[in-house]
Amino acid sequence: MYIEMKEDKDARWFELECVPKEYIFSEEYRPQNIDSPVCDSIPVISLAKSEAANEHSQPVEEILKASQEFGFFQVIDHGIPEKMMIDAMNVLKEFFDMQAKYASNGTVTPKKGYIYTTSTDFTKDGVYLWRENLKHPCHPLEECVPLWPDTPPRYQEVIAAYLVEIQKLSSRILEMICEGLGLEKGYFKDISEVQLLASNFYPPCPDPSLTLGILPHIDPSFITILYQGEATGLQFMKDDQWIKIGAIPNAFVVNIGNQLEVCILSIIMVNGSSSYLWMQIISNNKFKSAKHRVVTSKHETRRSIATFVNPSPNCIIEPAKILVNESEPALYKPTQYKDFVQYNNSFGDYTAAIQKALDEES
Repeated sequence: MYIEMKEDKDARWFELECVPKEYIFSEEYRPQNIDSPVCDSIPVISLAKSEAANEHSQPVEEILKASQEFGFFQVIDHGIPEKMMIDAMNVLKEFFDMQAKYASNGTVTPKKGYIYTTSTDFTKDGVYLWRENLKHPCHPLEECVPLWPDTPPRYQEVIAAYLVEIQKLSSRILEMICEGLGLEKGYFKDISEVQLLASNFYPPCPDPSLTLGILPHIDPSFITILYQGEATGLQFMKDDQWIKIGAIPNAFVVNIGNQLEVCILSIIMVNGSSSYLWMQIISNNKFKSAKHRVVTSKHETRRSIATFVNPSPNCIIEPAKILVNESEPALYKPTQYKDFVQYNNSFGDYTAAIQKALDEES
C-alpha cells in the first residue's frame, strides 16, 4: 500500500502513515524476513583477552577465523571510552535534527568539505532510500576538521576526538591481522588511513518490507569500523541468506573490505617523482568481504557512524610477484586505488566529489 507524497511544511519527510510509492522497491530488492532472529554466531571478540596457547594472542586467532568465515565481527573491551562514543552519536543526532529546521537542499557549498544528502538525493531505478547521510574526509585530520559542519558548534571537536581513537583502534586491528598472517610488524602503518566518515540516519518506516536504508554493497576499504549504538538493521549475506547482526552496547562492528579480500598484494606509494614499495601480503582470498545492507524498522530509529580505513589514494595495488607463477597466474592487473574506486563507482553518485576531496587532502 502506498500514497502520493504530499507537501507538509511542518512534517519531516518520513512522518507518514504509509510508504510513498517513490520509496517502494521492486520485488527483487525488497527485504525479506524482516523479523528474522539475530545471528548469535557472529564472533564478539574481546580485545583484552590474554595470550592463547599458541604463538598468537587469542584475539588474533578469533579475528582471523571471523574474517575467513563471515567477513564480519564485533569487538568489545576496545579501550574507547563509552562517553566518547555516546557523545559522537549525540552530536550526529543534533546534526540530522538541525537539517529539518534549515530545510537543507541536500548539497553543500564549495567552501565546505562534506556532503549531506536527504532521502531524495539518491535513487536506484528511480526509487529513493529511506535515510539521510553525511560524508566527509578524515585524513589528514587536522586539515579536514575545519571543513566539516560547524553546526552544531561542538561537532568538529567531538568527532575529531572520536576519530583519533578510531585511528588507534583500526591500527590495532590491522596489526593483529598482520600478526595472524605472519606479516612483518607495521605493514599497514604507512599505507592505511581512516579516510572517510559516513554517518546515516534511518527514521522509522511505516512498512519496512517495501524499502531499504542502504542497498546491498561491499565496502572498498581494508576494514570498516561501525558504531551502531543499540539499534539493529544491519544485515550481511552468508550462504545466500540475509543474516541480522545484533546490537551490543559499546561494541564496534568490523567488516572486511574488498581491499583485504582481493588477493595478496604489492602496494606502491606514488609520491611526486619518488616511489616507495611495500610487499603487502594481505589475504590471498582467505578473507571474506561480505555483501551487506540496512533494513528499516517500524518503531526504531537507527543512527550509525561508519569509518572507512582505506589504502592511500595513490597506492597501486597488484598481485605480489612472489605469489605469481604458472599454476597461479596474476588474477588482477595493477590498479591505482583511486582508479579502482572511480571505476567501481564505490561511493555512488558522489564518488567523483569524494575522490576529489580525498586527493586534495592527501
